[in-house]
Amino acid sequence: MVDITHKNNTLRIAIAQATVSVSSQETIDAILNKIVPKGDVFEMAKAAGLLGVKRTPDLLPDCHPLPIEYTGISYEIDGLNIYITMEVKTIYKTGVEVEAMHGASVVALTMYDMLKPIDKGIEINNIKLLKKKGGKSDWKDRFRKDIRAAVVVCSDTINAGQKEDKAGKAIIEKLKACNVDVVDYTVIPDEVTDIQDKVKGYKNDLNLVIFTGGTGLSPRDVTPEAIQPLLDREMTGVMEAARAYGQDRTPLSMLSRGIAGVTGKTLVLTLPGSTKGASETMDALFPSLLHVFKIIGGGRHD
Repeated sequence: MVDITHKNNTLRIAIAQATVSVSSQETIDAILNKIVPKGDVFEMAKAAGLLGVKRTPDLLPDCHPLPIEYTGISYEIDGLNIYITMEVKTIYKTGVEVEAMHGASVVALTMYDMLKPIDKGIEINNIKLLKKKGGKSDWKDRFRKDIRAAVVVCSDTINAGQKEDKAGKAIIEKLKACNVDVVDYTVIPDEVTDIQDKVKGYKNDLNLVIFTGGTGLSPRDVTPEAIQPLLDREMTGVMEAARAYGQDRTPLSMLSRGIAGVTGKTLVLTLPGSTKGASETMDALFPSLLHVFKIIGGGRHD
């Protein structure tokens, strides 16, 4: 199966439709009057559809088992066509489109099986997805395309050339995937004055500044202390979300002291210095964090 461990749990909704076409009004009347020999067609098919949704990963090899939070089935009759609508909801890392379409197809097949003794001309048509919601696809193309960013690596050893930077480069790749223009990338030592000079230099000229490194508990980890006095407003929920995301993957995430906030119209983030920690924090926050720029504005003041 596809690896979805990097994804966030979000509300996922899918609505699918299938059409059952019968050959006569007598069949429709038999369904509505509940005189089909095999029983109540709509109720039996609905029960089968619920089971179909739940058993989807048992039949389709690449589907992930997931918690089904809601399934709704409705019918609409238009002439000799019966339209089956299947709605499925979950709060999980992946969507429920296949579950909805599988459930709709099971409802249709059950109706076919129950009606075939009285109607030899039944057809199943147009099993399709009508709507889906949830996950990062909801945020696609919803953000500004002119966001300019800088990535600053805070590390004595990397600055001295004793170690290669990987965390900063991982952050840049994540930003590029979100259509953020990274206009500056630099490495500085773990010095309060150097960190603060970067924040002051970027303020209001860039939309986003991401620092990586210096958020731990060693004596030289001073990034949060350097940046916090420069913030006009701290955004505690941002790093709470990042740590909660990380905590699901490693218990060491609780040790990060990263902070986030705005100075002027520039958003400043402080991420862990480890490649994994920085990458996971980016997965936790982006692209949804980019919504902040619709609120605070920002960018170059010429």
